[in-house]
Amino acid sequence: MIPMMEFRQFSEQQPAFRVLKPWWDVFTDYLSVIMLMIGVFGCTLQVMQDKIICLPQRISSPSENATAPKEMKGLKTNLDIQQYSFINQMCYEKALHCNFWFKFPGSSSKIEHFVAMLGKCFDSPWTTRALSEVSGENPEDKEKKKSSSDIALSPGEGILERTPSLRSIPEKIVADKSSASVLDKKEGEQAKALFEKVKKFRLHVEEGDILYLMYVRQTVFKVFKFLLIIAYNSSLVNKVRNRVHCEVQIQDMTGYKEFQCNHTMAHLFAKLSYCYLCLVAVYGLTCLYTLYWLFYRSLKEYSFEYVRQETGINDIPDVKNDFAFMLHMIDQYDPLYSKRFAVFLSEVSENKLKQLNLNHEWTAEKLRQRIQTNTNNRLELQLFMLPGLPDTVFELTELQSLKLEIINNVTIPASVSQLEDLQELSLYQCSLKLHTTATSFLKENLKVFRVKFDDNRELPNWIYGLRNLEELHLTGSFSTDASKNIVLESLREMKCLKTLSLKSNLTKIPQSVVDVSSHLQRLYLHNDGTKLVMLNNLKKMTNLIELELVRCDLERIPHAIFSLTNLQELDLKENNIRSIEEIISFQHLRKLNCLKLWYNGIMYIPEHIKKLGSLERLYFSHNKIEILPSHLFLCNKLRYLDLSNNDIRFIPPEIGVLQSLQYFSVNCNKIENLPDELFFCKKLKTLKLGKNSLSTLSPKISYLVLLTHLELKGNHFEVLPQELRYCRALKRSGLIVEEVLFETLPSDVRDQMKAE
Repeated sequence: MIPMMEFRQFSEQQPAFRVLKPWWDVFTDYLSVIMLMIGVFGCTLQVMQDKIICLPQRISSPSENATAPKEMKGLKTNLDIQQYSFINQMCYEKALHCNFWFKFPGSSSKIEHFVAMLGKCFDSPWTTRALSEVSGENPEDKEKKKSSSDIALSPGEGILERTPSLRSIPEKIVADKSSASVLDKKEGEQAKALFEKVKKFRLHVEEGDILYLMYVRQTVFKVFKFLLIIAYNSSLVNKVRNRVHCEVQIQDMTGYKEFQCNHTMAHLFAKLSYCYLCLVAVYGLTCLYTLYWLFYRSLKEYSFEYVRQETGINDIPDVKNDFAFMLHMIDQYDPLYSKRFAVFLSEVSENKLKQLNLNHEWTAEKLRQRIQTNTNNRLELQLFMLPGLPDTVFELTELQSLKLEIINNVTIPASVSQLEDLQELSLYQCSLKLHTTATSFLKENLKVFRVKFDDNRELPNWIYGLRNLEELHLTGSFSTDASKNIVLESLREMKCLKTLSLKSNLTKIPQSVVDVSSHLQRLYLHNDGTKLVMLNNLKKMTNLIELELVRCDLERIPHAIFSLTNLQELDLKENNIRSIEEIISFQHLRKLNCLKLWYNGIMYIPEHIKKLGSLERLYFSHNKIEILPSHLFLCNKLRYLDLSNNDIRFIPPEIGVLQSLQYFSVNCNKIENLPDELFFCKKLKTLKLGKNSLSTLSPKISYLVLLTHLELKGNHFEVLPQELRYCRALKRSGLIVEEVLFETLPSDVRDQMKAE
């Protein structure tokens, strides 16, 4: 009949929640009880023994009326006791009207669930303690303030009480380490489950308005029933009399058909009926007020604006449909309950509680054990797939590098300034928020910054203000439209930027990269197979010493590269380059010492390669080269030569010219013989000959006294030369060969190689 009427049955099982009703609902409950008592009493009166007494009425004949009066005597009816009882019962049924009594529906599962969940939100000791920690309240003072502020809980009974105020919870308070220690693991799991339950309940209840419509229909029906009962009972209550004329067609059984009856309790019953009608009238007026409340208020929308203003938790969402309707009902009892319940709808509140648990689980000692030295020789802490960033991280003052992977809701507070040695930060698929003080600290101290993102809109704007940054590594895909235009904001403030790495899907070099060309020394573009068509901007980057254009779908060596006179290292890995006739233009790059043309489709090496006299490292692996020109070995400064995974069948004897050669690899080719001149390269430390068609290894292998790595596996050798004993730097771990073939060596040679 009224909001939360379905609480009736559930509240009888859970007395603690009977208070969660509007005042008029409680009032009508009491009316229902009183009307029920009147009804029970009235029914008791009706079923009492001798409730009605009837006597037959004899009809006098005219002859009898003419007879002279005689002495008055009682009339004999010749009826026995059973006949009188039968007559009394028949006349009772015809003489008295029935009364209607209100009946109420059972509880709704949604409301029952909501009430149970609401009770858990306040009855849980963890909830009370955690909320006071988030709000900055001392847990030791909680019991002292229990009766005057916040939700008061009775641990023994779990009864919700009215409370006068709601303590504000500042949004930006960071959980203190000491507060985390008071929360154990079990309580943390309970809180996590409670937040999840609230989310699922909201998602389910907000889908429709069936509960609201049910209340409207129920209230309309009750008003109609009230009018019907008033009309019916009002017309019959006047017919309740002491003396009742009764006519029953039982003359063949008793000899009479008319009777005069006396209703012994008629006077009292009439008074009770009038009292009942008065109570029904009050009940009906309350129903009418409820109907007015349902249609006058917008009950399918509920705004937490006043809660957001009072608590400072600005992300509490407004709700709608049945969820909003139930919150309106709670407000009719005490708005404080909806205010407290709103905390469990806030992601900010949930994150604060998660932070408490996170700090408790990841102590500073535990984090310190995970610190390792990275490739840049910095002390690095790597955290992977955590629910957040523990505040205890900022107690590790020795930390120099912080690497975070797949962590949502990362908040770097002002306490990051305690990490005075922090110079490197890596964020791989993380959502990050920075405190203002933290932003200033990173702008001054950060030297290396790595970001991996899924959408370019995820790039934080503050990275463009890192004025002392020396290395910037960005990994992620730009949208199709964005990749055709300027995809990065200006990097001009990065006056110290020397290394820029972009692993993306660009179609041209952004203008923002050109903005730092005056001091940029290393540019790495990994384009994930997207064709890079506009490279004219490269000409302006004259200070580049390293350039990587990997997977850019290049078919020729870009001419813009030939303008980079300071270039020392060029990597064109995994493109579609088949011809390198332009290689002659590299002779103008006097400082070029490393050329990587691996993982392409190059079929031959032009004679112009001899013009690159400054080359020290040359990568031609994973191509389709069949013939090695002798001019290649005129690059006499070569220290590193990789020709693996090609179709080479013959190595020219001119290889002996490379007296500085330290690394030579021809793995996975079709070589059948090795020239003796190869062993004149006495500085060789690594020689890879695996997966070829070799059948013998020259005893001149003994010339390579500096050899530390020799790969022979996958050939047709039957025996190894015992001259390997002179390669004293070669150990068993550095000799890659079949075990059977290794056993062909003399035992002393084997022992020498196995010795540390």
